Amino acid sequence: MSIKLIAVDLDGTLLTSTKQILPETEKLLKQADSQGIKVVLASGRPLSGVMPFNQQLGLIGKKQYDIVFNGAVIQDLAGNVLMNEEMNYRDFTNMRRLQRLAHVNLHFETPECYWTCDRDIGVNLADSATNTNNVIKVRKAEEIPQDFAFNKVGLSVLSDVKEVDKLWENIPQWAFAKYDVVRSFSTIVEINIKDASKGNALMELADRLKIRPDQVMVFGDQGNDISMFSNPDFKKIAMGNAIEMIKENADFVTDDNDHDGIAKALKKFVL
Repeated sequence: MSIKLIAVDLDGTLLTSTKQILPETEKLLKQADSQGIKVVLASGRPLSGVMPFNQQLGLIGKKQYDIVFNGAVIQDLAGNVLMNEEMNYRDFTNMRRLQRLAHVNLHFETPECYWTCDRDIGVNLADSATNTNNVIKVRKAEEIPQDFAFNKVGLSVLSDVKEVDKLWENIPQWAFAKYDVVRSFSTIVEINIKDASKGNALMELADRLKIRPDQVMVFGDQGNDISMFSNPDFKKIAMGNAIEMIKENADFVTDDNDHDGIAKALKKFVL
């Protein structure tokens, strides 16, 4: 097998449960990069939340790339934007309608910061902003300008994860028809513009780099990775800790993120 691009999800995949990259995984991803294989981090985070791990892996500059905001944005590691899928003020009002379905935090993500109209901030939202090096700007709804644009939405647990269950069970069909809606973890529902997904962004990036789909390997574990695992041509590796839908669509299930699952699959199939 000739793999030329390896796309790796971050949380629950590249990162351990303590948010670290294991030494053997780091070593083998660096080895892949040194052999000319593109290593691309594909995350729901903004670039600011991914860059520390790029730097740890030695990935820098205009010829290295990340897929961020669950595929709404592709950037090179000098910060230049190759693709940018945004939502607008009408989408902002739609998201506020969805928030009324449950007692959850609602935030809007841009490359610069997080925005919310919530006065009370739950630990999940605070942790997300901390992990991505982002400021949370709290504004009244009437202070949000008509030209407001954002890349991703998060509806996350405020005090009780059962409220996220309630939200997920009651999201109306119009929302699934209009947007890309995923439950990336038990604590959060993430929303992007329709057709903005990791899988579509990866196809776009591979095409730009003149890499065939069958030369792409993907690693993932959660709902926001499903779009990568829906492509029949990608070599799809599910982490041992992945949800069942990811495992069912995988070509191979490796070990979990705390036991070098990525490294073991790279040794088996690539290096």
